[in-house]
Amino acid sequence: MSRPMDIAYQFIKKRILDGTFKPSQKLNEMDLSAEVGVSRNTVKKALLKLQQEQLVEVQNNKGANVKSYTLDEVVNYLEIREVLEVFVAKNATSNISESEIAQLTETLNKMKDHLEHNRYDEYSKLNNEFHKIIYDACTNKQAVQMIKVIKNQLARYHIRTILVPNRNTKSYAEHLAILEAIKARDKDAVAEAIQIHISNVRKTIEEHSSILL
Repeated sequence: MSRPMDIAYQFIKKRILDGTFKPSQKLNEMDLSAEVGVSRNTVKKALLKLQQEQLVEVQNNKGANVKSYTLDEVVNYLEIREVLEVFVAKNATSNISESEIAQLTETLNKMKDHLEHNRYDEYSKLNNEFHKIIYDACTNKQAVQMIKVIKNQLARYHIRTILVPNRNTKSYAEHLAILEAIKARDKDAVAEAIQIHISNVRKTIEEHSSILL
């Protein structure tokens, strides 16, 4: 990937994932070219790469739009993620090192501190880091990559779950259950804890779709 295209790709992707660019919003190549400081052709290449990741829809003679998902599609993706997360977490439990468990513990402690001080954005960042440590311990990298693709597609919706009252408190308890099961190296308990966590994310989005989608 050329440097200018990488810059354009990262610029657009970041704004899709953080919600700056809204679902179904038109992405004007000329405007993006001027804003990023690259050629229009470079922007076009970046948009095609984002289309491959299902973050953008590009139509001939109509330009590009941020891809939007229906509630049914979001739920379907989360159901798939639930199965994959259970598989990955069980694999990771068999392979995770003591130093990685220590990292999980430290990360969760920081998450608790951010939660207690209403630093929800920081909590969300460490939430991602918590899961990344588990992914890194998994030996099946293809399964991890599939999860990352789904998480990228749904990141803009997942981030907004912090708007739901009490969701972060429940999220912390779910992560604590995951950590305790991993510490005990109990794969069945890990599977149950992960399944409950992802299932609750799905239920939160289903029940509050009016503000999340």
